Amino acid sequence: MPQHQSAIKRLRQNKKRREHNKKRLSKMRTLIKKVQASEDKEEAEELLKDAVSFIDRLAVKNLIHPNNAARKKSQLTNHVNKL
Repeated sequence: MPQHQSAIKRLRQNKKRREHNKKRLSKMRTLIKKVQASEDKEEAEELLKDAVSFIDRLAVKNLIHPNNAARKKSQLTNHVNKL
């Protein structure tokens, strides 16, 4: 265990951020699954809009790499266009 006050605080902050990031990545995966599971094109387009917006926010905040975000958005868009 760390002895310095700053190191103790850093552990608290890291734990908090790790939980926050984990929650956001889980939400992203859920949104992606909802888009892929939808059969109705209109419903899928609405879900796609939400998913793309959320993926962009994660990329801007460096939770996922911008190329990873672009790849996910492209795959989802292709899926919706094929419906």
